[in-house]
Amino acid sequence: MTEETVTLTKKDFESGEEVRWCPGCGDYSILTAVQFLLPELDVRPENMVFVSGIGCAARFPYYMQTYGVHGIHGRAPAIATGVALARPDLHVWVIGGDGDMLSIGGNHLIHALRRNVNLKIMMFNNQIYGLTKGQYSPTSEVGKVTKSSPFGSLDHPFNPLSIALGAEATFVARTHDMDRKHMQATFKRMHEHQGAAFVEVFQNCNVFNDGAFDGILKRANRDNMLIELQHGEAIRFGAEKEFGVAVNEFGEPRVVDVEEVGVDGLLVHNEHREDPTLAFALSRLSAGPTTPTPVGVFRDVQRPIYDVEVQAQLAASVEKSGPGNLAKIMSSGATWSIE
Repeated sequence: MTEETVTLTKKDFESGEEVRWCPGCGDYSILTAVQFLLPELDVRPENMVFVSGIGCAARFPYYMQTYGVHGIHGRAPAIATGVALARPDLHVWVIGGDGDMLSIGGNHLIHALRRNVNLKIMMFNNQIYGLTKGQYSPTSEVGKVTKSSPFGSLDHPFNPLSIALGAEATFVARTHDMDRKHMQATFKRMHEHQGAAFVEVFQNCNVFNDGAFDGILKRANRDNMLIELQHGEAIRFGAEKEFGVAVNEFGEPRVVDVEEVGVDGLLVHNEHREDPTLAFALSRLSAGPTTPTPVGVFRDVQRPIYDVEVQAQLAASVEKSGPGNLAKIMSSGATWSIE
């Protein structure tokens, strides 16, 4: 008998729990984008796991009708690594904020990316600590006045994409909470990638950092401020595609007028370059969300996947020595030897 095909809908991925973020929070639009997208991915809810740490973004697993783990602060990538190693058949997504992932969780994040664990990591960046009521975060701009920096922050902020590319993540992208279509396209690419995928989502915290991205995301500003990267195409933007990105004599990308350099003088985006240097340079094009800022996929390459390699090692060990007997070892005494 042929197995009946079941068509999934957004409702199949809704837990039924009351969604409780501040009214107007960008997290609502990200959640909606994910729940509308998942039925298209041909993955059953019981084959997915959402892992989070602490923070507003970390409430995400409560609202998903999938398996979920709400871990401790910053440890979501480490917990998710364990899930991926133990159950390589599952699709493991990691959710966190800029404070959760780049402060106490920074070390876990870079090593999950370095190892190329098969995780889909979404970092909601609102440039503030929201759940703990408005302290400056690792992505807050210099001079940010908050409860924990009343005279203005002195810290130089992290660039999340530069960190991911520096750790040689095999998939790195950026999207924002004001465009569901762009989010879904980016998240779908992230899901399809085999290996560690990192997506930064610009997300507005309308209570403690409202309007942090208005300079580039207000509808009137988007044409001249959002640079949509398309693989194999010259990087152009503007209402009339009058602006572009070229590389100077030092290999640094810069914004130019197309009329001045010509189309042939523009940088052609190549997300599949093995060397991350150019993708890293593009991640540095904007020092913050106040000048023209690239969005889309910066890098998408293939490298051996950590959990697949671990499973291969285990299989080779069993083939060589036979299956072990953990219960016998554990009950054999205070000491034991492993050959």
